[in-house]
Amino acid sequence: MFKSKRLMELMLTVMPGDLRDRIDQMKNRIDFVTPARQAEFPYLSILLDAAIQQKVLFIDYDSREGMSSREIQPIGIYASNGFWYCPAYCFLKSDFRLFRCDKIHTAVYNTSTAKPLDLRHVHLGNRKSFIKLKQENIGVYIELSKEGVQRCEAELWPVPKLHIRKDGTGWLDGDVPKSEISYFTKFFIGLGSDATVKNPPELVDSMKRVLSEIIAKYV
Repeated sequence: MFKSKRLMELMLTVMPGDLRDRIDQMKNRIDFVTPARQAEFPYLSILLDAAIQQKVLFIDYDSREGMSSREIQPIGIYASNGFWYCPAYCFLKSDFRLFRCDKIHTAVYNTSTAKPLDLRHVHLGNRKSFIKLKQENIGVYIELSKEGVQRCEAELWPVPKLHIRKDGTGWLDGDVPKSEISYFTKFFIGLGSDATVKNPPELVDSMKRVLSEIIAKYV
């Protein structure tokens, strides 16, 4: 498990000396709290270095379709809900893709085939504008209790957008990739009665199906 101490060490390796010294003096006054995960992230250093140095890596990646080998050029790494992610240009797909770092089984520098691209203008803040893949989006609207709002505030979604009323309740709306219906199904089921999905019908039907499967296990 990648703990807060390891995160601080990784950040210190890429900081200027004077800033590193100041941060070192404050190390007992700053911490990063993330959910406990069983996942391992052994390749964060090489992924970060490749992003900074504009280098190509050869990786073995365990995706939903199974294990595959590919060449990627990382543009950065970031953490979300206890997992680490690496947006990168994938030479296999000829487009940018997002890789979950614990699914990367090997990562080595590759100097024999793919030539590094000039991606100095691409970073974590603007990466999505460079994705060529056109995704089919679908509009969502979800009502939230106060507790539901608090749960959703911890998420890092750009969409759906969270709106909060004066009484602490709120709602989510916006367009999300249709391919993410499965993810949002599980997420909103996890919120229980603190979330009420109004739209789209596809998400409501997906939640009904999953809930029926869960109930069937206990009949």
